[in-house]
Amino acid sequence: MKPKKLKTLSAAIFCAALLTSSAYSQVKPDVKTEAMLAETRAKSDADQEKKAAEWVTSLSLNDASKAARIQAIIATHLKTVRDWHNDHPFSTVPAGINPVTGIKLSELDRQVIANSAMPNTVHENLMSGLRKDLTEQQVEAILDKYTIGKVAFTMNGYKSIVPNLTAVEEAEILKNLKQAREQAIDYKNMNQISAIFEIYKTKSEQYLNSNGRSWKQMYKDYTNMIKAKKAADAAAAKKQ
Repeated sequence: MKPKKLKTLSAAIFCAALLTSSAYSQVKPDVKTEAMLAETRAKSDADQEKKAAEWVTSLSLNDASKAARIQAIIATHLKTVRDWHNDHPFSTVPAGINPVTGIKLSELDRQVIANSAMPNTVHENLMSGLRKDLTEQQVEAILDKYTIGKVAFTMNGYKSIVPNLTAVEEAEILKNLKQAREQAIDYKNMNQISAIFEIYKTKSEQYLNSNGRSWKQMYKDYTNMIKAKKAADAAAAKKQ
């Protein structure tokens, strides 16, 4: 082989080696990334299974078959909500304004919108599955676990803020909060769950306003009372 041809062949081999090395270096991180994603998903799956098991255990069903069915239904829902959330980040919703308030949509607003597009069947499968084996009280107990007891906590807040809350008012507010709770189970984290509750808290406050109450004034009076009590307690502590 002539020297010139030998040099050309050597250069070609060298370039091919560089390309192969470059291609391999690009593929290798992808494999590593996939392994990390698989490991993260497996850990998340285990966490959801554990959470579902804990919730079912709290019901004390004393029926292993029933408990297994409910646990599977809950775990499936938790994983489905997680996957939808992860596959539909806030960036999939165009930036814009809230058409009611005119305020620019926040990242949380956009994430809630993205998650709200999850198929209704996901929610229906959970609720029908729970109601097939559980009493309504037990179903509510599971929903409370998901929303960390926000219905009772928020209801107690209204009882503290609204003077002489009537039975009719309490029933209407409780209805709104329970609706918030059931809707909130289709969202991934507490920021989103709280955003759903805010919708129904606003609805409850509008209800009070439309029935002779002033939510703004009641809330102001309540916060002033709390401040006054803290000041009094501080003053009493200094005297001791």
